[in-house]
Amino acid sequence: MELKEIILLKDGEIVLKGLNRSSFEDRLIRNAKQVLNGLGGFKFVKSQSTIVVKPFEGSDVDEAFERLKKLFGVISLTRACVAPKDFDEIAAYTKEYLKDVLPEYDTFKVNAKRSDKKFPMKSPEICAELGGILLDEFPHLTVDVNNPQVTVTVEIRDESAYIHTDATPGAGGIPVGTGGRAALLLSGGIDSPVAGYMMAKRGVELVGVHFESPPYTSERAKLKVIKLAEKLCDYSINVALFVVPFTRMQERIKESCPEELFTVIMRRYMMRVATKLAERQECGALITGESLGQVASQTLQAIKCTDIVSDLPILRPLIGMDKKEIIAIAQKIDTFETSILPYEDCCTVFTPKHPRTRPTLPVIEGAESYLEDAEALINECVENAELMILGAPGRRNNR
Repeated sequence: MELKEIILLKDGEIVLKGLNRSSFEDRLIRNAKQVLNGLGGFKFVKSQSTIVVKPFEGSDVDEAFERLKKLFGVISLTRACVAPKDFDEIAAYTKEYLKDVLPEYDTFKVNAKRSDKKFPMKSPEICAELGGILLDEFPHLTVDVNNPQVTVTVEIRDESAYIHTDATPGAGGIPVGTGGRAALLLSGGIDSPVAGYMMAKRGVELVGVHFESPPYTSERAKLKVIKLAEKLCDYSINVALFVVPFTRMQERIKESCPEELFTVIMRRYMMRVATKLAERQECGALITGESLGQVASQTLQAIKCTDIVSDLPILRPLIGMDKKEIIAIAQKIDTFETSILPYEDCCTVFTPKHPRTRPTLPVIEGAESYLEDAEALINECVENAELMILGAPGRRNNR
């Protein structure tokens, strides 16, 4: 008996999109194809709130399943065996497909979904008959219809029957690219990669903007940020990453502006540079990893002073979260250990001993007026920014 295995992707919020649903599913399939690049060939078929992923011979199904678990737009996924729509065949395929799985459990139940109403047996009959056959084949099992350790599901579809056990939770959200594009200020710390992940989950395509200040920051710090951006590609498919030389700007701010205002003024110029780069990439917003009150530059007063310099909306998905919550997500998406590597970033360069936590706009603008060559420095940052295109697994040779 030759078993043919497929992967079933269950749509999440996509099913609520009404007339736009098809375009969301098309984007989901497009993203899935990019994620599975390098693993062999796969055919994608839309079928009743499910995307059926059919691997060609020789494709790496194990790795494909692991990558698809991180695909936004999928609420759950499962590996399934394809069987002919004949009950005796279904029973035989079920015993063979699950022969190494069912011995791991003590209790089970059978669940049948008969979307093809022409199939001669109704769902309760399928459950009863198949349950009895499995009890005979695996005598250690007992039936528990209320709280089984494993559920054996048979789906009777139009073309074939699918046999599988419990589904694996997917990443949820909506497909990346359906929510527009935004520029993520990626510092290299814990917070900004988490902010990027959360906005990618809402369908936003990410463009990273990182500020470096050599010789105050090292090449290792830059490589750390590239690694973080690559980890985000596991979820966001592709990231266009700008690395902005910021040394001259920071030195001029230090020379010209009061020390206690340095952090807020620096962030205002970061926002100006990021806005210009974002507009070049047709981004509709900026994203930061700020959490209210976490540091001096993240008070309401400081946020007001920084936001006003950009015409783009500033998205702050972490604004109401505490550090423990942010760290939990960073660990979940595997960015935490990279983020805590002890390499300096430009936000820690020239940090004032006593930063002003409640700056006012007139004071900030007055201090900035002493920075006479500001516009030239902004344009210098933009023009000298290094751009690299990073991709999902299998596409990471694009630098």
